[in-house]
Amino acid sequence: MSDVRDATPYDALLLLSFGGPEGPDDVVPFLRNVTHGRGIPEERLKEVGQHYYLFDGISPINAQNRDLLAALRADFAEHGVELPVFWGNRNWSPYLPDTLREMAKEGHRRIAVLATSAYASYSGCRQYRENLADALAALETEGLPVPRVDKLRHYFNHPGFLEPMIDGVLASLADLPEEVRDGAEIAFTTHSIPDAAADTSGPREDHGEGGAYVAQHLDTAQVIADAVRERTGVDRPWSLVYQSRSGAPHIPWLEPDICDHLEERHAAGAPAVVMAPIGFVSDHMEVRYDLDTEAAAKAAELGLPVRRSATVGADPRFAAAVRDLLLERAATERGEHPAARCALGALGPSHDVCPVGCCPARSPRPAAAGMD
Repeated sequence: MSDVRDATPYDALLLLSFGGPEGPDDVVPFLRNVTHGRGIPEERLKEVGQHYYLFDGISPINAQNRDLLAALRADFAEHGVELPVFWGNRNWSPYLPDTLREMAKEGHRRIAVLATSAYASYSGCRQYRENLADALAALETEGLPVPRVDKLRHYFNHPGFLEPMIDGVLASLADLPEEVRDGAEIAFTTHSIPDAAADTSGPREDHGEGGAYVAQHLDTAQVIADAVRERTGVDRPWSLVYQSRSGAPHIPWLEPDICDHLEERHAAGAPAVVMAPIGFVSDHMEVRYDLDTEAAAKAAELGLPVRRSATVGADPRFAAAVRDLLLERAATERGEHPAARCALGALGPSHDVCPVGCCPARSPRPAAAGMD
């Protein structure tokens, strides 16, 4: 990573995340925010909310974002990057419009944005950009100065994102009983999305079966699997699988589901499986419920030893990666050419600015921080 500490032209960093309820009374209002405009019945929201009630109605994501916020501020201070860091959510407090309003009133006019989603997809990238556009439009309506926002590039293959996950898989393997350890397989998991959304993810030239979404996850999985092989001396089978499917059952979504995969691998004689949630930055509800609760119960039913490896969370290496992405983009915006854009794997560093046609919405809406 570069030793340069100049974040000019940026005067602030915004941590932009999904948000989550922080008590039982928040659950249904939060789910209303998430599903706004989709006509989901109240009873269905209450049914989905049962996952949260198992954890006292508290999603861990907000606490984890507070930890990441603290880690970013500490890293910036330690390395002389004099830039304030703010936090806003799409679906719960602190809400994105409120945070941007605060930033505008404090005089911030050029804001770098880190979204807590590492991969290309409509829900993982463009929807964040649409939310930014909506919030900026609200500021304009209120007569406030409208800052420019630039979303930092996808970081699925940045070493600071990958190395903590490699360590997590190694720790999970080491935690398995010795008699099944060398035969253990790895199931790399990520959020299932509709096939149609996957096929149109990324720039237009990447559209096709699975699009950039699947390609980026496969690239990430390959880097981690290769590193695990090099560090253990065992070449073990791995698969990319999916979790957390929602929506109408007649619409095709990415498969196989993690629970189906565990059944299939058990039937095939796999002695153990490590579930590695590479699609998630932190251990939020879909990790805690869909893997730690639902998939773990399926494995117990099968008698299949499983371990779930850690997500990146507030690991100091990830905070350093964010600093690297920020300073890299700042140098580019100043007309300089960063000596190295950190990326592992076969795909190389992602684009800085989303091009026209990247991860299109079903119904076109204004989006900030891109070419369309």
